[in-house]
Amino acid sequence: MEECQHVVSSQLPDRSGGCFMLLPSPSDDGGPDLLLLPALPQSLSTGYFIHDFLDMALNQPFKQSWELLLHHSLVISCFGLAVTSRLYLGFAAVSLLVEINSVFLHLRQLLILSGRRNKPGTELTAPQPSLAYSITSWLNVGTFLVFRACTLGWMSRWLARHSEHIPRYVLMMGAAGLSLISTMNVAMFYKMFKADILKNMRNATENH
Repeated sequence: MEECQHVVSSQLPDRSGGCFMLLPSPSDDGGPDLLLLPALPQSLSTGYFIHDFLDMALNQPFKQSWELLLHHSLVISCFGLAVTSRLYLGFAAVSLLVEINSVFLHLRQLLILSGRRNKPGTELTAPQPSLAYSITSWLNVGTFLVFRACTLGWMSRWLARHSEHIPRYVLMMGAAGLSLISTMNVAMFYKMFKADILKNMRNATENH
């Protein structure tokens, strides 16, 4: 029950930042910026990540949460830099596109925790995913590729192209953060694709 509450509570503050529309406009760092209240989405997201970090650190075993704690530490550092310096706000705002996928990622987790992953009556014989879980899985994979992989790829490309115009400490922070987060996302996608797509295809073949 506590896991469900944590997943639900993590949806609201951070997703509100991701709903801001990005419109191209000139900015000091050469990236896209927001025309209205440029630091608000990043500020909301930073507050959420701090809250979620403290919640996991105090209430969850370290062995289960260390990856997310590390992820949140990097995000808090990068977003904190953007908010306090009012630089790279457009770059930070683009990263919020990743959170569109997080909606389906958390919905998938809620279906698993609530026992609605498989069709009723198939759990003990030949597990078959429920319609809701199947739709969520494919939406999760699709939005992962579009909003996670493409966004992180664009951010890495932008950072590389502007490396000569960025302070060294900012470049190192961005490169370290993107490298680690990209590695974590590759591992997460592999586990998710293996569990949801490959396993379901194998079960469907065996049933036939």
